[in-house]
Amino acid sequence: MRKVIFALTIIALLLPAAAPPAVVALEKPAFKLGNEVLFERYLHLIEGKRVGLVTNPTGVNSKGEKTIDLLYERANLVALYGPEHGVDGKAAAGAYVESYIDPILNIPVYSLYGATRRPTATMLQGIDVILFDIQDIGARSYTYISTMYYVMEAAKEHNIPVIILDRPNPVGGEICEGPVLEDFTIGFVGIDNLPIAHGMTVGELARFFNRKIGANLQVVPMEGYTRDMIWQDTGLTWVPTSPMIPYVESAFGYNATGLGDGTGIRQADYFRWIGGAGIDSVKFANLLNSSKLPGVVFVPEMQGSQGGVRLQITDFHAFNPVRVNLHALAYGKQLIDFPIPKSGNTYNSLSMFAKIMGGNRMGEWLEQKLTPQQIEARYAAELAKFKKDRQPYLIYGYHGGKGPNLQVDNTPIFSDAPPYIDKNNRTMVPYRAIAQALGAQVHWNEKERSVTLRKGDSVIVLTVGQKTVRVNGQAIAMDTAPVIQGNRTMVPVRYVSELLGAFVHWDQPSATVIIKTQP
Repeated sequence: MRKVIFALTIIALLLPAAAPPAVVALEKPAFKLGNEVLFERYLHLIEGKRVGLVTNPTGVNSKGEKTIDLLYERANLVALYGPEHGVDGKAAAGAYVESYIDPILNIPVYSLYGATRRPTATMLQGIDVILFDIQDIGARSYTYISTMYYVMEAAKEHNIPVIILDRPNPVGGEICEGPVLEDFTIGFVGIDNLPIAHGMTVGELARFFNRKIGANLQVVPMEGYTRDMIWQDTGLTWVPTSPMIPYVESAFGYNATGLGDGTGIRQADYFRWIGGAGIDSVKFANLLNSSKLPGVVFVPEMQGSQGGVRLQITDFHAFNPVRVNLHALAYGKQLIDFPIPKSGNTYNSLSMFAKIMGGNRMGEWLEQKLTPQQIEARYAAELAKFKKDRQPYLIYGYHGGKGPNLQVDNTPIFSDAPPYIDKNNRTMVPYRAIAQALGAQVHWNEKERSVTLRKGDSVIVLTVGQKTVRVNGQAIAMDTAPVIQGNRTMVPVRYVSELLGAFVHWDQPSATVIIKTQP
């Protein structure tokens, strides 16, 4: 039967192009995490390799199964790496974490929040590929993304591929807010030029970081995820990302209540309350409620002798944490005129407030007693530029006018070279992106400028500039040819996909090439 299907595929490819394929309505795929997609479709990326995993208690699938256990059962897991709070997630914020040998798995567990925050040569010895599976909360100052950055740098230095198992941004992919971090404040609590809320998943962040790093990076994307989704839309059970983020409401509140370090304006109740000594709770609540910030109501509440407000989030989709915090700081400054921690213009001279705020400007604006609206206007231009700059690195819900979209089994496929439609009306894609998505092994022959794809019993060879593809040695004519464009070898996606046993449809309304590995 396999030979019959293969022969029919070759005959179909030899036939003249028929009428455009019928429009196939895009189905709404079930949500799946990157770690689930890894085991369903991308296992070939780690087969036969010694695997290191950066993780903590959030590294679980939708069933609550640990990625550690699944990798230990189905791959060659040889080392673990833990961020702040450790692999077990129990250490307090800022607490030193030791490396040790896991007593059950008998493999090393290296701390990346101990003697070093970067993997050393010793830590990476014997590692063929390193995976990252940690839940982020969408905040620039949350240190897990800094750990990811350092892991990528170390992997680049030691020529080790990095695979990010993507996870949702709990507050969604549309909340992108706050001043963009200035270069002199780059450090562990602000690793790159991001606004306070970046609106990206860890996979998208890794792609953004890689513009500076240049690591051998692969992101295993989620299935069924779109930019407008927040945590509650995924159906996942919240796993505390750290001791102070035990609830999903805490993740939403982190950027709303937790940015006033050293000012006297503080958070309480796991980022669900904000206030300080000398604050009149009722006046504070009235000021905040008068701003009519969407998705939230502020309720006067004392915490001991300190006045403040409890956040009642009424619409998690509309809620913008950073705007809430800026309003709280600006109004708090009006009520009690709190001091701003002083900083210099070098990283070592910065206060924690300046590090969290990405520079000294926020402190200066508060000292000038600017209104929240005036503060937002001060950073509007740089935020707009960041939103434009991040576009090439987004994965989900991104069209950008750059050409057709590509989807394999309801999962978006992407690369640093976007697909395009050539003069022969064929969609051209980078060969490595489509081959890996379909589970094929790939090899590039620089001398012959040819690509070899291997999957099962099939060996497919395409050569740049030639309208002939060789399938198990047999020549088959195509109506277009692979080309090199932008330092990437682009191949016709329909020919490659169908020769690898997949089924291809074109969805006109969404401009999407839909590829199914099963009919």
